[in-house]
Amino acid sequence: MPASTTKSLRVAVLADSDTRWKWGALTANRVTPNESDIQLDGFLLRGRATPTPRQLEEVGVRADSLREVTAVEFLRHMKGETYDIVVLALVGGAVQAVLHGLGHARQGLEKRPVVVTGYVGVVYEKLADGLLLRHGADLVLANSRQDAERFRAVYEGVGADASAVTEVALPFLGGRPYAGNDPSAQQGSRPYTVVFAAQPSVPESRKDRTYLLNRLVQHARLHPDREVLLKLRSKPGEHTTHIEELPYQKLAQRLSDGLPANFRLVYGNMGEVLDRSDLLVTVSSTAALESLHRGIPTVVLTDLGVREALGNHHFVGSGCLASWDQLDAGHRPLPDPTWVARQGVAADGSYETAFDAARERITGLLAAGELPPPAPYYTPVTAPGYLPGILARHHLGPDGSPLPGAPAADKEPSPVRQMVRRAARGAYRHGVQRVAPVIRRMGEL
Repeated sequence: MPASTTKSLRVAVLADSDTRWKWGALTANRVTPNESDIQLDGFLLRGRATPTPRQLEEVGVRADSLREVTAVEFLRHMKGETYDIVVLALVGGAVQAVLHGLGHARQGLEKRPVVVTGYVGVVYEKLADGLLLRHGADLVLANSRQDAERFRAVYEGVGADASAVTEVALPFLGGRPYAGNDPSAQQGSRPYTVVFAAQPSVPESRKDRTYLLNRLVQHARLHPDREVLLKLRSKPGEHTTHIEELPYQKLAQRLSDGLPANFRLVYGNMGEVLDRSDLLVTVSSTAALESLHRGIPTVVLTDLGVREALGNHHFVGSGCLASWDQLDAGHRPLPDPTWVARQGVAADGSYETAFDAARERITGLLAAGELPPPAPYYTPVTAPGYLPGILARHHLGPDGSPLPGAPAADKEPSPVRQMVRRAARGAYRHGVQRVAPVIRRMGEL
């Protein structure tokens, strides 16, 4: 029997929220060379959005090990362990801190890992800021052709190396292609199902969120033969990538005339919800791209305007923009194929090859042997008034070394310290979720 050609790779994923954990873990599996067998170690960066066990279970992505860490603890672990690939599924500032920290931690060691980073979904704000904070990784993944072009333009525009930008697609696309379902079908067929994909912070105001909820409920009442689902990201008290101060669950409890029988609030994996969807409605959620990938009719709402603050400006030219009035009247959108082709949706069947370029690049870097230290655009020379503050937020000095007194810089946290941390994070979440909104409302009186 011939010897196995399978190569085992050690991969670490550092994530700071449930959605970024999902993106990072799935990305790790997508970009790993095809002939490789990976050991995936997950690390959850401690903070306000650290996912709960329920959120991790809902994401459904498994790792060989999973634990919660600070940035300093993660860097100490990197210094003592050898990984082939590290995926940084973090906000830009945390990516920049870890890049500088890895550069310091790997000094004098033979090998450093290939570092991969990118974005969870649609990039519609802070493009330059977020990109430059991610510069220095070996691969900066762009989820579409359009993003790849924009990313390169930003890097080249400031004189930074743009070779790390690598076009891929969203790693969580897939599922059954939409087979169609006539909204006027006779009884006995599967109910025509409308899904509204909620977002934690878009829109932000109580007025706008209440308006969207009322319109969704109104649609259910106008179409009693349809099943209308409000797909929620988290339960009250849980945090995702963005803070949700006004959960739809609470707003729904306050509706004076109750909820119709064909209206339901649902949780769970978005892919499973899309399996039974006939129309996906959202303000600007990445779920729209998952829906378009499957060929499900998809609407991006214009009721609150088409605005950068909402993120729905990203869908200009998509053919998906519409209002609740149009949906109530039976409108079914038809996406523009040219726009869809530029968004990494891969609705044409090209999804299986979307990660080939990333795999090839990683294979080459792994074969190159010793890699130079990460070389971010931001250094104490190029950004002396910006970089030190970003690094200090994660208890790192300007050279990437742990600051004196950094928590658990040289040892594992004790059980007592771990309990105190969990209690402190719970108190912080309660303050953000319950106390801060009340204080803000009092200030508006």
